[in-house]
Amino acid sequence: MSRHVAIVTDSTAYLPQPAMARHGIISVPLTVVLGDEALEEGTEISARSLALALQKRRSVTTSRPSPEDFVQAYRSAVEAGATAIVSLHLSAEFSGTYDAAVLAAKTAPVPVRVVDTGMVAMALGFCALAAAEVSEAGGSLDEAVAAAEKRAAGMSAYFYVDTLDYLRRGGRIGAAQALLGSALAVKPLLTLDGGRIEMLEKVRTASKAIARLEELAVERAGSGPVDVAVHHLAAPERAEKLAQRLRERIPGLVELHVSEVGAVIGAHTGPGLLAAVVSPR
Repeated sequence: MSRHVAIVTDSTAYLPQPAMARHGIISVPLTVVLGDEALEEGTEISARSLALALQKRRSVTTSRPSPEDFVQAYRSAVEAGATAIVSLHLSAEFSGTYDAAVLAAKTAPVPVRVVDTGMVAMALGFCALAAAEVSEAGGSLDEAVAAAEKRAAGMSAYFYVDTLDYLRRGGRIGAAQALLGSALAVKPLLTLDGGRIEMLEKVRTASKAIARLEELAVERAGSGPVDVAVHHLAAPERAEKLAQRLRERIPGLVELHVSEVGAVIGAHTGPGLLAAVVSPR
């Protein structure tokens, strides 16, 4: 089905495939470089393969899509009937993906609004869904962008990681913070703030940290209406347990998604990641 305003995002949104198909959302993949092999996220490398590589301490890096990748995505949207495009991407603090999309937008045959959401994972995915819903209701390009930006402004994302070492290696958090966390044997809770990953709290044990993660999500959700996502890497039991607790404790819950993060985010967080994304409607 053609749409007046098409929605393009990137593979770090980790949207469920049925949701992408239902809303006609186009995803441009980032790349994971495993040793000397470049692999597209979502099709050529799985989260499980990535977790195994990290556990073996293999060299893992990530790279942005090329501007040509976005040119092709925008062309596909136009061929499907779009007369305008909203291109929503992970924080420019994490990746050059936004810059690549901006370059491609200059040559697109229809207006393209590229948005640095400052988000990642389903915090980005919820922005894309909000824009898609406005588009499907006949909204304009400006209205779709405004819906995505409103969602981003109200979003909260909380992360538990077993160690800060992967974030330190990838340059996503300061070396001093990583050293402090290791020295005190604490379990860190992180949050997205201003498009960056920031330390939120340090908790003494994994069980206490995960319990605190639950409390933060419940407090932020309030009485709703609200959408929630639970992410993990190589920790499905932790994720399902947290999801069940949130279903029981959030009265205004509309949708709850549970998924394993892909290789790009997993490369920077490491196995054991548990995250809760809270998105008020």
